[in-house]
Amino acid sequence: MAPGADRAVQALSQGFLGLYPEEAARVLEGHPVAEVVPLLEAEPTPRAVAVIERLTPEVAAQVLAQVAPEPARALLSAMDPACAAALLARLDEGIRKRWLALLDPPTARDLRDLMAYPPDSAGALMDPRVTTLRPDATAGEALNRLRALPHRDVHDVFTVDGDGRLAGAVPLHAIATAAPGERLGALGRAAPAAIRAMATRQEVVDLLAQRRLASAAVVDLDGRLLGVIRHDALLAAAQEEASADIQTMVGASKEERALSPAAFAVRKRLPWLQINLATAFLASAVVGVFEDTIARFTALAVLLPVVAGQSGNTGAQALAVTMRGLALREIRLRHWLRVSIKEIGVALVNGVAVSLTTSLGVFLWSRSAGLALVIGLSMVISMAVAGLSGAAVPMVLTALGQDPAQSSSIILTTVTDVVGFFSFLGIATLLAAML
Repeated sequence: MAPGADRAVQALSQGFLGLYPEEAARVLEGHPVAEVVPLLEAEPTPRAVAVIERLTPEVAAQVLAQVAPEPARALLSAMDPACAAALLARLDEGIRKRWLALLDPPTARDLRDLMAYPPDSAGALMDPRVTTLRPDATAGEALNRLRALPHRDVHDVFTVDGDGRLAGAVPLHAIATAAPGERLGALGRAAPAAIRAMATRQEVVDLLAQRRLASAAVVDLDGRLLGVIRHDALLAAAQEEASADIQTMVGASKEERALSPAAFAVRKRLPWLQINLATAFLASAVVGVFEDTIARFTALAVLLPVVAGQSGNTGAQALAVTMRGLALREIRLRHWLRVSIKEIGVALVNGVAVSLTTSLGVFLWSRSAGLALVIGLSMVISMAVAGLSGAAVPMVLTALGQDPAQSSSIILTTVTDVVGFFSFLGIATLLAAML
């Protein structure tokens, strides 16, 4: 080809890349990365950036990994920071560190900040190495891409538009069974489940429970695909959230681990222990009101732990069931009356059964029918209130916009102790003549 023809072809190529970067990106995606890299390295930085930002994230990351150091520095400095951070997150750690070291400190610091998500966020749980294609790509092209990634755990193939925004998701089985020429846009879900990168782990677990997902796409504020939370990470997040709820129910922090520093554990636990102490004094004050009754009938002091223990266990059972229902989204606030009636009914039946056994045991021990009647009546009342409280405490916290697991056990213990002591000693005072 004559030199003039070469220059004409080069001018046409440059004009195409400059005027139609999105179309150019589509064309380049069909060529090996080894051919795309030198072409973009030869282009002016603004033109190359316009094309790279419109490549699918997976191809763009492969290009960025293979460019020479100087073009990489220029490209990363000129790119949109959010896009640059998303592409860097897809690279191997060694390449990522090398490219960041080429940048000026403020730019490198900004990109590191963008790649650093809070520990309990969706961004921290996601895998940025997600398989992406265009909606107009065929099933055959998708299978060829997947065959090149034999070790990738893929459940869904995500499609993105020219700006990298999430367009759809296609299940792997749909691609495998489709005709080779069928378009991905016709095979997948047009509105796949997606979650913001800064969403909390609780929101991730909620999405898992609501949609029964094998994987969930993670997007930025503009809807650009950043990564995917795979099934094992979703399950791990659900297990972590469940274990965290168990800790918060008794006043321990969600952030505390078994090997956390002692100072951290003290700082997180001590405030709730002080609150628990205050509630314990409240229960003791109730006992103090009936000091004269206890002085006259010392057997009442012996039986106080029995009433408190049974009502506490009843409340804990109702609390556990209600907490599980809220965590799994089996119940909502609108179910409060139904749940409360059910728990009161269960507690009443159990209270009657337990009170009969308790009354018989107390009668055989004390030979006092009055004392057996007192503890039997108080057992039924305290267990019924405990069942209602176990269902009400997490519901009330949810209605107030608080974490329903947050120290609900401490609140419940206070209620059951106060009601148990008051009902037992109050009835004993009223029926003192029978003791």
